[in-house]
Amino acid sequence: MLQTKSVAALVGVDFAAIFLTQRPGRLGIIDLGHFMKAAILTSPRPIAQRPLRIDETTRPKLKPGHVLLRVRACGVCRTDLHIAEGELAPQHRGMIPGHQIVGEVIDGSTKEMPVGARVGVSWIGGIDGTCPYCQRGEENLCDHPTFTGYSVPGGYAEYTLARADFVFPLPGALDDLHAAPLLCAGIIGFRSLRVAGVKRGERVGLFGFGASAHLAISVLQAWKCEVYVSTRGESHRILAAAMGATWVGSETENPPVELDRAITFAPAGDVVVAALASLRKGGVVAINAIHLDRIPQFDYDRLLWGERQIRSVANMTRTDARDFLALAAEISLKPKVTVFPLDQANEALLAVKNDAIDGAAVIVP
Repeated sequence: MLQTKSVAALVGVDFAAIFLTQRPGRLGIIDLGHFMKAAILTSPRPIAQRPLRIDETTRPKLKPGHVLLRVRACGVCRTDLHIAEGELAPQHRGMIPGHQIVGEVIDGSTKEMPVGARVGVSWIGGIDGTCPYCQRGEENLCDHPTFTGYSVPGGYAEYTLARADFVFPLPGALDDLHAAPLLCAGIIGFRSLRVAGVKRGERVGLFGFGASAHLAISVLQAWKCEVYVSTRGESHRILAAAMGATWVGSETENPPVELDRAITFAPAGDVVVAALASLRKGGVVAINAIHLDRIPQFDYDRLLWGERQIRSVANMTRTDARDFLALAAEISLKPKVTVFPLDQANEALLAVKNDAIDGAAVIVP
């Protein structure tokens, strides 16, 4: 039976003039064929205060050069937490977070992406193509980028819109749940290895062992590297050991050998200094973090002199994405995932903040 009470207030239209259908299983919610459920950032605040409101909102409309996707899964990234808590300043009111999207093309199809095609969407949702960085092939440094789930609505929803030239066909070997974390945590971890200049057979330190690091270790092992993991949280250390790390220690312990490269994943400057202290001369630390609290004062003569380097990792390129997804399929990379329904988006982010899960969290609409 159609429930019409308060419909006019709900949708703001003359419901007698249009055909209404009720969404299965959602009593009292009227569907005009243009609505969807989403997790909407009302105003940034600590995640324990539930800044995401689960509500009905307008389904995105197709625009030229874009594809409309039905969201099948969306990975949860620590960047989403920074956005929800306001550590990254809001760009728009009422934003829908989420940038590790596995979606199915339902409109705007092309020859390369027909209706029903399964594709991935990542953090970089578009570039201007004209700035000096884009002209030099450094699109990850674009002056006017589009960020999925930050400057445009993301994947904590039933549907999303994405620029057609910034979606990636997904190999059939990668199922929805295990493909989602690859689309940022995996790609940015892979880029971190490139920025650090990792070579086959080297000694590499991973400082932190969350969603990104637990994917990077499999790539390093495929490259025959020795992997040394320093991380807080006993469950993370157990996971690193189970995944074959050469050595595992707490965040206060130093690896037993000098490292050729180190990648930091925690948003804490103390970790950067600890990684730097573990390097050989000529080694490189790559900081895999979009936000860092601060880097404390350190001894230049002891820690940085000797042509050691600190490099930041900024975003990713489409080449990084394609190369990594091909490698992930080749080495049968399968992340450890914990699934949350869309209604529990706040709880998923809280779990990430508290390091309460091993591997990656994935939201399913």
